[in-house]
Amino acid sequence: MRITGLLATLLISMMAATQVAAKDLSIKAFSGLWEGNAVSQSNTSVNFPITSRDLDVHIKPESDTRFVITWRTLQRQKGDPNQPKTEVKETTRTYQKEADGSIWREVGGGDPFAGGALSWASLDGQALTIYSMAVRKKGGYDMLVYKRTLTGLNMKLDFKAIRDGNLRRTAGGTLIKTSN
Repeated sequence: MRITGLLATLLISMMAATQVAAKDLSIKAFSGLWEGNAVSQSNTSVNFPITSRDLDVHIKPESDTRFVITWRTLQRQKGDPNQPKTEVKETTRTYQKEADGSIWREVGGGDPFAGGALSWASLDGQALTIYSMAVRKKGGYDMLVYKRTLTGLNMKLDFKAIRDGNLRRTAGGTLIKTSN
């Protein structure tokens, strides 16, 4: 009898945990400074088809409906393949939640027809995904997709760069939270 009760309690606990995991996290769960590295694979670079990147991302919720995100990437994909030049790219954006609650619009975003980017974010389960789209001069488009998923104590990055429907670059890595 005691084992049956213990099994029933364990089963109920597992079902409750599954229901919680299926629910979208709050943006506050992503709060803090996350640091790590990733491996990037390019379909367009002969000299740098695979490179290492150092990453950090700082996510700062201002409320339940607004957050600021800054991400920096140290890239090694230009120059001599034996001694690549390093370049740091940094992006800061603010997002405001839309009325439906699952989409976040960039505040003060650029005009994609004037060289700027259209950007939005979505929060689905444990994944915060940021999309950025720019219109190219001849009418094509570039799309960047940054999917950041909380996995226990870490954050997993899955990045894709797409041009006119063709995958140009991917990057995958893991970041750890280093401060709030």
